[in-house]
Amino acid sequence: MNVNGKALKYGDNVDTDVIIPARYLNTSDKKELAAHCMEDIDKDFVKKVKQGDIMVAGKNFGCGSSREHAPIAIKESGISLIIAQSFARIFYRNSINIGLPIVECEAAANEINESDSVEMNFETGVIKNLTTGKEYQSEPFPAFIQSIIEAGGLVSAVKSGKF
Repeated sequence: MNVNGKALKYGDNVDTDVIIPARYLNTSDKKELAAHCMEDIDKDFVKKVKQGDIMVAGKNFGCGSSREHAPIAIKESGISLIIAQSFARIFYRNSINIGLPIVECEAAANEINESDSVEMNFETGVIKNLTTGKEYQSEPFPAFIQSIIEAGGLVSAVKSGKF
């Protein structure tokens, strides 16, 4: 499976409170969550994000609370992949559980710039910056995680009999 999109770049320690501010946690409506995604760190995020875009970030992305609302808001906004130097552990697991692909690759996270065109092959772990021509090697997703992502999340994977 491949994804391809424009890079939206963020820094270190982007916490769940800026991914989806607590004032919007009184809803579980995915579209409503996406409408407020990243607004406390990037007011124009919802205007500029397009289906398939790729979020690129620094260290400790998704730190803070354990709310699943954060990866749900990102996925529903149209982001197809997050590449970061590192992720908070619970954000990592929540993302996989809801079918949002995330990958740690320090070199790619450091060198990909805002608006670069980026592609990733989940089976090989190769990330390509199509703007610069540079390639990066990350760990490919194991088959069972690819199954979860392709099914749209863990619950869907179980329901479909993939697990």
